Amino acid sequence: MTKTIYTVSRLNGEVRRILEGEIGRVWLSAEVSNFSAPNSGHWYLTLKDHFSQIRCAMFKGKNRSVNFQPSNGQQVLVKGNISVYEPRGDYQLLIESMQPAGDGLLAQQFEALKMKLAADGLFAADSKRAIPKVIQRIGVVTSATGAAVRDILHVLQRRDPSIEVIIYPAQVQGDSAATQLCDAIDVANQRNEVDVILLTRGGGSMEDLWCFNDEGLAHTIYNSGLPIVSAVGHEVDTTISDYVADIRAPTPSAGAELLSKDVSNKVQQLSSLKSRLIQSYKLHTLQQAGILSEFSHRLQRHEPQNKLQQWQQRFDEIQLKLNSAINQKFHHDILKQQQLKNRLNEQSPHHRVKLLSEKLNYLDCKLSDSIKAKLKQSQLKLQQAGHQLNAISPLATLSRGYSITSDNNGCVITEAASLKQGDELMTRLHTGTVISSVEQILHEDYYQ
Repeated sequence: MTKTIYTVSRLNGEVRRILEGEIGRVWLSAEVSNFSAPNSGHWYLTLKDHFSQIRCAMFKGKNRSVNFQPSNGQQVLVKGNISVYEPRGDYQLLIESMQPAGDGLLAQQFEALKMKLAADGLFAADSKRAIPKVIQRIGVVTSATGAAVRDILHVLQRRDPSIEVIIYPAQVQGDSAATQLCDAIDVANQRNEVDVILLTRGGGSMEDLWCFNDEGLAHTIYNSGLPIVSAVGHEVDTTISDYVADIRAPTPSAGAELLSKDVSNKVQQLSSLKSRLIQSYKLHTLQQAGILSEFSHRLQRHEPQNKLQQWQQRFDEIQLKLNSAINQKFHHDILKQQQLKNRLNEQSPHHRVKLLSEKLNYLDCKLSDSIKAKLKQSQLKLQQAGHQLNAISPLATLSRGYSITSDNNGCVITEAASLKQGDELMTRLHTGTVISSVEQILHEDYYQ
């Protein structure tokens, strides 16, 4: 029997596939520890209870939906997939969603009930009842002492005081709240004294609104003979009753606005109807007057004089169009002739000679300027050279009080030892030359 020899990479890969295939996605409630959030945006942590722990990772594409920052020691409810980090051979949980433990359990129950009721058809669009266009009486199912009922009455008083309100009181929080809400809806259906039911309460936590996530209440809403508007909590809150009801309003006040029409709109509609009635009457009057006028015009059109006037007018229109066409053609020919003349002038020898003469004058001026600039530059260079030559010239040295002495042969005398008494010398000064003879020779130690 041949034995299968695994590499470590192959073994870890096989274990990962087995864990992901056999266990897959799980819900886990545990305590956070060793939480870290590096610059990559991923989260790494350990989930533990009193006896065991498991390493976890939540990548940035998933943790963006988490609305809190996990901290060590915090209890959380997570959903994720079992996997293996193959390079290290570590068994780990890849987290897809995370919630605080208390809210997380409620959210899990909420999602499970929502899926069940959706499968039973309680959310189906074709089962929704239409809200009456004209509403005279609204039944409000809520707490008789809560803030929601005050907001609703205030909105209705402002928008349409003619709407009557009947309150079917019920608790909106606590263990018995769901049952009381169901009973209130049943009473409203039995009495059948309102046009629509507004099921509502103010905002609160998920636990406060939990009675509106009751399965029995969902079926009561679904089986109601009266249309129901659900207006529970704030705009961000969503309950099962919102999904089952015929329409959802984000807040109690919004529910009251939804079911009422602004009185000013009604006044505007009446004013519009009045204006339309007056306009229809005026139009009818004008139509009757128009019929009589039409008969009169038809008689006038058949008179010979009218026919002659019409033909004369037609002739005048044709004459005007003909004159306009002739004038337009004339101006067009003149413009074309002028264009041809301009083109001919541009091609004439006189014009070309003028252009070439202007170009020659331009080049002559440019050459003259260039020669002047060159001469000026050469003069500057010559002056600089003269200054430099004068600086190193012996004549310049003579002008500062020095002299040059030479013998009869013109050799420059640089040492006194080369002379003897009686030798004639020529000394050149800055201006003029002096001839002298040597009477006495003094050596260097004489001056020391």
